[in-house]
Amino acid sequence: MIERLAIIGVGLIGSSLSLALKQAGAVGQVVGYGRNRRNLEKGIELGVIDRFEASIAECVADADVIVVAVPLGAMQPVFAELKSNIKETAVITDVGSSKASVVAAAAAELGDDFPRFVPGHPIAGTEQSGVEAGFASLYQNRRVILTPLQQTAADAVEIVDQMWRHSGAILEYLSVEHHDKVLAATSHLPHMLAYALVHHLSHLNDHDEIFRYAAGGFRDFTRIASSDPVMWRDVCLSNGDALVVLIEQYQRELDRIAVAIRDNNADELLKLFGRAKTERDSLIGNC
Repeated sequence: MIERLAIIGVGLIGSSLSLALKQAGAVGQVVGYGRNRRNLEKGIELGVIDRFEASIAECVADADVIVVAVPLGAMQPVFAELKSNIKETAVITDVGSSKASVVAAAAAELGDDFPRFVPGHPIAGTEQSGVEAGFASLYQNRRVILTPLQQTAADAVEIVDQMWRHSGAILEYLSVEHHDKVLAATSHLPHMLAYALVHHLSHLNDHDEIFRYAAGGFRDFTRIASSDPVMWRDVCLSNGDALVVLIEQYQRELDRIAVAIRDNNADELLKLFGRAKTERDSLIGNC
C-alpha cells in the first residue's frame, strides 16, 4: 500500500488514479495540488483527494509516491519545486504522453533524486478534463507504459508498476525513444488529424450545415478535438520531430487518394481502401 500519495495536477488522469487506488484499498492518504482551488475543493467533496496544499513543496512533503500529472510544458518547473521538499525514499513518476522531454526535464532538476524518477504514460483518457471527469475504472484493462532508464532504481520501478496494476492497468515497458515514436503514430497524429479537420470545416461557408448533419462517424473521429488544447500544444512541441515526419507521410497518402479520385482510378482506390481495411481488421478487429 502507498501510505501517502501526492498528485500534482488533479485532473482526469490524476483523479481517476486516486479513485482506482482508493477502490482497491491500495492507498492511504491522497494529497493534491493544483492552480484551481475550486477544482481541489471539488476533489475533496468527491472523495478524490483527502486534502490539498497551497504549494507543491507542501503537497509532496512526506509523500511516498508523487505523481506529476500536469501538461508537458509545466513539467520542468514542477520538478524544480518539488525537489526541495521530498524525502529520500520518495518515488516520483509522471503521466506525460511524450517521454524524452519529461526525462530531460527530470534529469535537469532532480539531481541526485533522478534515479527515483520512473517515467510513465497511461494509454487511457477521454476528451473531458478536471477532477469531475475522473472515474475509478478508467485504467481497467488499459495499457500503461513505463520507460525506466538504466539508472532508474529497481525498487522505484516496482512501486510504480504495482501502483498501476492496482488501478487495473496492464503494464508494458518501452525505451523512451521507442515510446515517443510509437505514440506519435498511434495517438499524437490522430489528434492532429481531428483538430485539423474540425478547424478546416469550421472555416467553410456552410459549416453550420456540415456540423448539423454530421453522422456518427464524424462525431466519433472528431471527439478527440475536444481535448485540452494546452496539453496537445505541449505534445506537439515536445515530440515534434517524430510527429512532423508522420504528418508529412500522411499528407502524401492524401495526395495519393486525391490523384486517384481526379484520375477516376477505381482500381487504385479499391486497392488502397481494401489494404487499409485488411490491416485494420487484422490488427485491431471490430472493436
